[in-house]
Amino acid sequence: MTGNPDPLGWGILATGKIARAFAADLALVPGARLAAVGSRSETSAQAFASEYGDSGTRVHGSYASLVADPAVDVVYVATPHSLHLAGARAAFAAGKHVLCEKPLTLRTADAEEMVRLATEHDRFLMEAMWTACHPVVRELRRDLATGRFGTPRHLAAELGFRVDAAPTDRMLAPELGGGALLDMGIYPLTLAHLLLGEAEELRGVATVAPSGIDLDVAIAGRYPNGAVATLHASMTSWSSRAASIATDLGRIILDGDFHHPTAAVFTPIGRPDQQVVLAGEEPVIGRGYGNEIAEVGRCLRAGLRESPLVPHAQTLTVLRQMDALRADLGIRYPDD
Repeated sequence: MTGNPDPLGWGILATGKIARAFAADLALVPGARLAAVGSRSETSAQAFASEYGDSGTRVHGSYASLVADPAVDVVYVATPHSLHLAGARAAFAAGKHVLCEKPLTLRTADAEEMVRLATEHDRFLMEAMWTACHPVVRELRRDLATGRFGTPRHLAAELGFRVDAAPTDRMLAPELGGGALLDMGIYPLTLAHLLLGEAEELRGVATVAPSGIDLDVAIAGRYPNGAVATLHASMTSWSSRAASIATDLGRIILDGDFHHPTAAVFTPIGRPDQQVVLAGEEPVIGRGYGNEIAEVGRCLRAGLRESPLVPHAQTLTVLRQMDALRADLGIRYPDD
């Protein structure tokens, strides 16, 4: 696609809540358009296209039909976790690039297979980790690495909300990868990885439901250069969704929800007049999904097959961490 000025044609596979948030931001990204939408129900696809598409958006009553659409350049896989690999496999076989919702799959072995398929078909693949593409997080990551704010010693991050849903809901169903760790815990784990480096040790405790899914998880981590982290994910309580980093020079607070913050504020101890506010060097597009959409477009136009912001190795590393935590906590999915 190098040098191609035409808009990138996006196909959205599935029409749930996350797909709707994604489509709203897609409309704000220059050089991208909703070319097609696919659902198991044509009625659902039509309603989605009417709300988020334009007169040229095509409607498909099956996923197979969506990935075969010649107007689609890249497929956004927005199904439940357990169905990601099947959706990506079909898209690659049809010659499409893939942006796949997080986590990429339920377990590392399946994610490695998805990466293998992307390589085999010479297609782009990226996990939809919008936090890693967020302008504030990117600026903070860069400045923290330079030593501008001192040496990080402790990172704290928590993400949780009360899930009141039927046992068959994807967030509560073991066969769909339900539980706090994969839905919420992936965010604090990823933030710690981005800002501190690859974890050297992780230990967790959890409250596990009779169905076998984790409802609350607390994780303690040891990271490079002596840094530590305390991370929390919950499906039973309303957490602050806050994150902070204590350094040997002061404290950094991520304003707003840490996984898509409005700013990062460093306050040096004893020198509040020298406070530094990072707001990102480029605008946040929509809620922030637009920035990951723009990153996919940038990569494809540059002929890349993975993003330097969300490289395959990073995605696989965090999945391995979640695999190990699940093993320690006794959390198993039906196909494990």
